[in-house]
Amino acid sequence: MQNSVREKTFSVISWSWAAILVFAPLAYMFIVSFMTRGTYGGILPSFTTLNYYRALDPLFLLALIRSLGLALITTFACIILGYPLALFLVFKAGRLKSFLFFLLIIPFWTNFLIRTYAWVVLLSDNGWINKTIHALGFTETNLEMLFTSQAVAIGMVYNYLPYMVMSLFVSLEKLDLKLLDAAGDLGANQWRSFTKIIFPLSLPGLSAGSIMVFIPSMGEYVIPDILGGGRTVYIGNMLGSQFLTLRNWPLGSALSIILVAFIFIVLVIFERWNKDEDQVKL
Repeated sequence: MQNSVREKTFSVISWSWAAILVFAPLAYMFIVSFMTRGTYGGILPSFTTLNYYRALDPLFLLALIRSLGLALITTFACIILGYPLALFLVFKAGRLKSFLFFLLIIPFWTNFLIRTYAWVVLLSDNGWINKTIHALGFTETNLEMLFTSQAVAIGMVYNYLPYMVMSLFVSLEKLDLKLLDAAGDLGANQWRSFTKIIFPLSLPGLSAGSIMVFIPSMGEYVIPDILGGGRTVYIGNMLGSQFLTLRNWPLGSALSIILVAFIFIVLVIFERWNKDEDQVKL
C-alpha cells in the first residue's frame, strides 16, 4: 500500500514538472504562432495562419534540411568514433577504466561556450593546427578551416561525442562476459562474437546515444554561430534571429513548432524501426 502511494506521488510530481517545464511552454508557443507581430516587435492578439505559410518559404525549408544533414552527420560520426572508444573502455582499459571514463566527462566541467571558443583558437589561421602543419613542413599556406561547414561539424562532434560514448559504455558494461566465453568455446572468432553478441546487446545504448546526439544537433545554435561565422544558416540560427534580432515572435514560434513536430516524427519512425528490429530478432 505504501509503495503504491509512493509511486503515485512520484508520478504526480513527474507529470507536474513535465507540464510546467515542457507542455506549458509548448502550448504557449503554439498559441503565439497564430498571432501577429507588432509594428515594433511584440505580439498582437490577432489570429492568423500567415506565419505557417511563411514558414514554408524555401529559405526556411533549406535551413531545416541543412540542419537535418548536420544532425545526421554528427550522429553518424559520433557512432563511428564513439563505438570503438566505448569498446576499448569496457574490454581493454582494465584498471584504467574508471580513470579514462573520468577523463571523458572532464570537458563537462567547462562551460559549453568556452569549449566551443577553444576551437576558434585551434582552427584559426594562426592557430595551433596551422602552426603544427607548418612546423611539419606539409604546407606553407594557412588552411582555411574556421568559419566553414567542416569547422561546424568538428565542433558538433567534439561537444556531443561524450553523450554517445557514455550511453554505449553503460550498455556494454552490462554485458555478461560468460556469453563471450561460451561463443569462444563454440568456435566463434572475435568478429562473429561482436556481430552476434556484442553489437545486438549494445543496440539500446546505441539508440539512446543516437537520440541524445540527434535531437540537440537539429536545433543547435551556438556552434554554427561561433564556428560557422554565420556564413551558413541553420534552423537554430534562423530561430535565434527571429526571436532576438527581428523580434518576430509569432513567426519564430511557428518555426519552432514545425521543428518540434519534425523531430517528433523522426523519433516515432526511429522507435518503430527499433520495434521492427526487435520483432525480427525474436
